[in-house]
Amino acid sequence: MRPLMFALVLFAGFAVAQDMPAATAPDNAKHPKDWVTVQGCVSRSSGDYVLIKQDPGMTYELQAGGKIRLRNYLGQRVEVGGQQSPTLSSSSDALNKIGSASPVTITVTSIRTIDKECPLR
Repeated sequence: MRPLMFALVLFAGFAVAQDMPAATAPDNAKHPKDWVTVQGCVSRSSGDYVLIKQDPGMTYELQAGGKIRLRNYLGQRVEVGGQQSPTLSSSSDALNKIGSASPVTITVTSIRTIDKECPLR
């Protein structure tokens, strides 16, 4: 009887664990020191995906990591997580369209929608 009861309790624990939502990003303790989490609106500039943060105003160039498709988030307010690095390109087209070249690129490894539409400025 005890082995049967143990098996039922163990099975119930696994069933509950399956119903719990998975985290979109690993625990902060496991992130490298250059890991960032930023909220903003996804847009395009000169063929590149950018994240425009409102307050304080900042623009990040986005690079998709893994199986993330940034085009699915175009025009949405999102939260992205990933590694930041200095941006290598400084396209004059990007300067004209968004006001200033982004000094930071984020390689996105997690993304979630906050709002389906970005607020107007």
